[in-house]
Amino acid sequence: MLEALISSKTRIKLLLRLFLNPDSSAYLRGLAEEFNESTNSIRVELNRFEEAGMLDSGLVGNKKVFKANKKYPLFQEVRSILLKYTGLQDVIDEVVEKLGDLSKVYLSGDLALGKDSDVVSLIFVGNPDLHYLVQLIQKAESLVPKKIQYLVYSNEEAAIMTFDPNQNLLIWNE
Repeated sequence: MLEALISSKTRIKLLLRLFLNPDSSAYLRGLAEEFNESTNSIRVELNRFEEAGMLDSGLVGNKKVFKANKKYPLFQEVRSILLKYTGLQDVIDEVVEKLGDLSKVYLSGDLALGKDSDVVSLIFVGNPDLHYLVQLIQKAESLVPKKIQYLVYSNEEAAIMTFDPNQNLLIWNE
């Protein structure tokens, strides 16, 4: 679906990687290795996004690192399209908003790292009705072409855990 609008697979990978988790950053060689693509093809797209104002960059040591520019005028719209593309918006609408006693929901796994995946990994924090959660997950799976896996932590359990923002993306907060 997104491929019809954006013909470059490299461009799609970069958008997913940097806009799904806008607090993460990446550098050229790391992205080339992660995507198994040439540094030149990655560089061309990064420069294009940076010139358009979609990405911010800075030096960390001798490496130029890139991250999504949250002040870009279309940041929320681009991110919303990517959430819909990955199926996350449907999951949020169908599951999270209807569960009730939740304080936070994190996206983890490949999607949190900005990589395309057939699996949506979620971490729920709170005390939801687990039976109802299973029903909502099954309903959401019928709406999106992805498998949904999840973990549930109570607020007390979550308080003693550390959620790395580069590995776990906060997608909902009460």
